[in-house]
Amino acid sequence: MQLRLPSSISEAQRCLAEGAVPVGGATLVWAGWQRDGFPEQAVSLRNVPEAGTVGPEELGGAVLLHRVDATVPEVLHRAASGVGTGAVRRAATVGGNIVGSTLRCLLPAALVLDARATVVDPDSVYDTDLTELLAKRHVLLALRWRAPLASGYRKLEGAAGGPPPLVVAAALHAADDGPGDLRVAVRDGYEVFSERTPYDPDPEQVLRALADTDLGALPAAAREAVRVQVTDVLARTAQG
Repeated sequence: MQLRLPSSISEAQRCLAEGAVPVGGATLVWAGWQRDGFPEQAVSLRNVPEAGTVGPEELGGAVLLHRVDATVPEVLHRAASGVGTGAVRRAATVGGNIVGSTLRCLLPAALVLDARATVVDPDSVYDTDLTELLAKRHVLLALRWRAPLASGYRKLEGAAGGPPPLVVAAALHAADDGPGDLRVAVRDGYEVFSERTPYDPDPEQVLRALADTDLGALPAAAREAVRVQVTDVLARTAQG
């Protein structure tokens, strides 16, 4: 297998046009390749500058998870730092986790940030939403968002050999013409649920509004985790 390492978007597009398979950090695809056979060529975006950015309002798709630091919002930093082991985080990429993984540990954080995805294909580079990113399994160049007022992330302990641990992410966003809104996302098993509600300083008002959404139908343990996370984010907003 030939691994191609383009250093620009145009080079990456040429690799994709010539049939190179996106490899990310290879933490997810390697076992499948060993079982089913290796492609003739693979492509990594790790040398493409736009895919390696880390900032308050952007994160490149080729960034290794251990490089996702406190520069980004807390919800995304904590999500990345909670993935797997240190060895996994030193190899796995943002794009591989969101697009290539069934766990998608970073997805709840990206959803509550209302992130947009910049994707690359052989013919174009364009922005899209996370729904299209996942449905069409695009090659992720970068995520971009508006910095929230506050955010938080909670990952519960999971049973060994059981379903993925419950994850709750939340972020409070300002608005130019109103009080803003609170976004909450939950990963329950392999399903991810995301809702938004207008900001209210009273956590009970917010929780009552969320109870009328799909989040209100979650198991009791998940609803309790949502309550704790929402209360924490709103409290830190009031203190700030």
